Amino acid sequence: MPDFAEPLARLIQEVKRLPGIGQKSAQRIAFHILRAPREDVERLAAALLDVKDRLGLCAECNNISDAELCPFCRDPHRDRRKICVVEEPHNILPVETTRIFDGLYHVLHGSISPLRGVGPEQLRIKELLQRLERGGVEEIILATNPTVEGEATAVYLARLLKPLGVKVTRIAMGIPVGSDLEYADEVTMSKSLENRREI
Repeated sequence: MPDFAEPLARLIQEVKRLPGIGQKSAQRIAFHILRAPREDVERLAAALLDVKDRLGLCAECNNISDAELCPFCRDPHRDRRKICVVEEPHNILPVETTRIFDGLYHVLHGSISPLRGVGPEQLRIKELLQRLERGGVEEIILATNPTVEGEATAVYLARLLKPLGVKVTRIAMGIPVGSDLEYADEVTMSKSLENRREI
């Protein structure tokens, strides 16, 4: 690695710590910041600090929020009988973009992963159970990721929630629209067959 001036080298190292950013990308971003007008850099720095200072978690669903309740939990038009459980706050966006789901969310902030030392007690499962105790919830939709950890989390939650008398469903998985069957792996193809429906 070439020798850079200490402030630039430090900026590259900090940018490289971001997910998905390698050495070359970090260098390009650092040089972009170096060339940018001071006002642009100050706005970027202020936005970064604002995120840390002004955002917290929704008291109801654990989504990221700038108030006690997130916009979904504050919205009186949302169907409070349905809760869609997701692993992370950014998993809400794909569900919302469908414009089909009108219920509420619950963010676990992770998934069960014994290899990483993450068990059910590290997730926001207790808060989900508290929401169910208050009554009114008829369906829990498990929208965890289609990974080994996401599947383990969905299975754990299903076993935990079904005895409570609430309907527990899992999002369907399979072949993406617009793709070709020859590129589908064995697990995806088996999920597609399992989740088939009558037309």
